[in-house]
Amino acid sequence: MPPTLLLIRHAQALHNVADDWSLHDPALSELGEQQCKELQESLKNSKIGHEVELIVVSAMRRTLQTASIGLEWLIKEKGIKVLPDAGWQENADKPCDTGSPIATMAQEFPDFDFSVVDPLYPDKTTNLASNPYAFTGKAILARGQTCLKALYSRPEKVIAVVSHSGFLRVAVANRRFFNADWRVFDYDGEKMRESKANGEGIDGQGMFALKEWKETEENGGAMGRSEKGFFTMVQGDYPEIDDEETKEMPK
Repeated sequence: MPPTLLLIRHAQALHNVADDWSLHDPALSELGEQQCKELQESLKNSKIGHEVELIVVSAMRRTLQTASIGLEWLIKEKGIKVLPDAGWQENADKPCDTGSPIATMAQEFPDFDFSVVDPLYPDKTTNLASNPYAFTGKAILARGQTCLKALYSRPEKVIAVVSHSGFLRVAVANRRFFNADWRVFDYDGEKMRESKANGEGIDGQGMFALKEWKETEENGGAMGRSEKGFFTMVQGDYPEIDDEETKEMPK
């Protein structure tokens, strides 16, 4: 049975404060650090928070910090493994959405194992057409499917993922996430079967899709801070976005 996913957006970072996209791989703000503490309390007070068996985190600085602070009790008290993953990084190729070298992150977060991170990270430009991290609509949609496929067959029953608002919205969950808020999803078997029957996805194998738990959907995130509703790719998300790309996203 595929795992339940607890999807978390990183806490407020410095580029969020100033709307300054020129900041390279920015750290959390002071408010962001406080939001992480609130995230930790929210998870501690939930049943599913105590059921997390694996933490997957974007290899960017703000997500790693969010995991370090907001999920500290799971990591240090319960010994939950943390898996940094280039696949869950943010979409754009602006400095704020481009990661730092793996060696730099390994020094800043010595308790995490970065040996599993794709060595191509954080490059978003080399061999653009074939780079899975390229800033194109097709690449982002494909990356979302790759991320969901990688977790689908894992043995853990509940997996927490710390990622980014843009990537979670357009390629994974079609929901908006406020800083440090979280939502819970199961894989949507019915939609996945329909997708496969229609010959969609890679080689007609269907597309991975998620269904949010009623509790977090109706509440606007577990902490009630996120906008309610269904949101997907829109004009302006990517340089070359067109109508055909918007049709590729599982509804």
